[in-house]
Amino acid sequence: MGGASRWWLKQSLLKLKSRIARSGGQLILRRGNTLDALEDLQRQSGAEAIYFSRQYQPWSAHCEKAIKDTFDSKGVEVRRYPGTLLHEPGSVLTGSGTGFKVFTPFWRAALKLPVATPLPSPLVDWAASVDCDEDLNSWLLDPKEDAHVPDWAAGWEDIWQPGEDGAHNALEAFLEAPVAHYSEGRDLPAQRYTSRLSPHLKFGEISPRQVWASAQQRKLSAPEWTGPIDKFLAEIGWREFCYQLIDLFDAMPDRPFKDQFANFPWDNSKQHLKAWQRGMTGYPIVDAGMRELWQTGFMHNRVRMIVASFLTKHLLVHWLEGERWFWDCLLDADIASNACSWQWVAGSGADAAPYFRIFNPIAQGQKFDSEGAYVKRWCPELAELPKKFVHAPWEAPAMTLSSAGIELGKTYPEPIVDHKTARQGALNAYEVIKKAS
Repeated sequence: MGGASRWWLKQSLLKLKSRIARSGGQLILRRGNTLDALEDLQRQSGAEAIYFSRQYQPWSAHCEKAIKDTFDSKGVEVRRYPGTLLHEPGSVLTGSGTGFKVFTPFWRAALKLPVATPLPSPLVDWAASVDCDEDLNSWLLDPKEDAHVPDWAAGWEDIWQPGEDGAHNALEAFLEAPVAHYSEGRDLPAQRYTSRLSPHLKFGEISPRQVWASAQQRKLSAPEWTGPIDKFLAEIGWREFCYQLIDLFDAMPDRPFKDQFANFPWDNSKQHLKAWQRGMTGYPIVDAGMRELWQTGFMHNRVRMIVASFLTKHLLVHWLEGERWFWDCLLDADIASNACSWQWVAGSGADAAPYFRIFNPIAQGQKFDSEGAYVKRWCPELAELPKKFVHAPWEAPAMTLSSAGIELGKTYPEPIVDHKTARQGALNAYEVIKKAS
C-alpha cells in the first residue's frame, strides 16, 4: 500500500473504531497471514460464521478459496458478498459469452442488468470477547512515521474527511448541486464539479450500490439533471470495467495488455522522471497537476490524463513508472483503475486511446483552464503572468516575464522537451512496434 493510502487507512480505521465503540463493540486489529489470523479469531470468539466483502485483486481468489476450504472443514460457514462492485466480474458478457474489452458496449450491457438495492447496516451482537493484539499506531501508517516517506500529508485533515460519514457527506454535497454541471464541469480542474468519492469507494466506506441508489433517487427529484448524473455514473462504470479487465488479464498491473508494447523503445530518462514527479517540467498544466497530487493526495481526472500522456509520450518514460508514482501518492490508488487507466493513456491497454493521440499540454491547458486559475493555484510563481502566456510562459516577452517576477530557468523551469520534437519522437517510437508486429 502506498504512503497516501496508508494515511487514509489509519484515519478510516479510527472512524470505524469510534463507530463500533458507540454500538458497544471493539475494533479488533490483527496483521500477518490472513488465514492464520482468521483461525485464531474464530477460536477465541467461537464464531459460527465468517462474512466478508469479496475482493478482486489478482491474489484475492486464491486467498478467499483457502479461507473457504479451511472453514468448511471446520463446519464454520463462510459467506462472501459482492458489495464492492455493482456487478461481479464475469457477469457482464458479450452475446457470445465472453468478457468485453471495449468500455462503451460493456457499459451499455451493464446498464441492462439490475443493481441490487443497498441494505441498512445489520444489528450486531458484540457479546464475544476477543483479544486485541495490535495497536493502530504500531502499524506506522502515518507518512511522517516512515523514514522513507516525507511528511507530505500535513494539513490533509483539513481537506479530507475519511470514514463512512465523510463518504456520505461527500455524496450528498455532490448530488445537491455540483452534479448538475458534471457533463462539462468534470473537465475543468479549477472548479469543484467532481464528486471526490474515489478514496471512499477504494476503502469501502461507501459502496457503488449506495452511490447508484442515491443518484437514481436524485434523478427522480431533479429529472433535468438526468444527463449529467448518467455521465457521472459512467465513471462508476469505468471502475467496474477496470475490474472486469483485471479479471480477464490479471497481469495488467505489470505487463502491457497489448503484447506488441512489450518491445516499445522507452527512453526512461531518470532525470525526466524526477522532473515530472516534482512538477518541474516547464509545462504549467503538467506541473500544476503533479504538485496538486503531492500536496493533496489527489489529482483532477482531466489532469491525470494530461500528465500521464506527457510522461509516456513526451518523455517516453514507461507507464509503469507513472503507475508506481500514482500508487504511492494517490489516496484513491486502486489496483485496477490505476493500471487500466495508465495503460489506456499509454496506448497499451484494452480500449486504449490510440498511441498517436498525444495530448498537447499547452492546448489542453488553454482549453480546460482558460483563465489559468488552476495553474496559478498550484504554481504560484506564475501567479502574476497574464493568462495569454500562463500555459506557455516561454512565449512571453522578456518584459512581461520580468513584470511577473519570473526568470525562466531559475524561478520556473524552461520546458524540459520541445512539444513538437517530443511528439514526433513518440510517433517514431510507435512506428518501431508497428513494423515489428
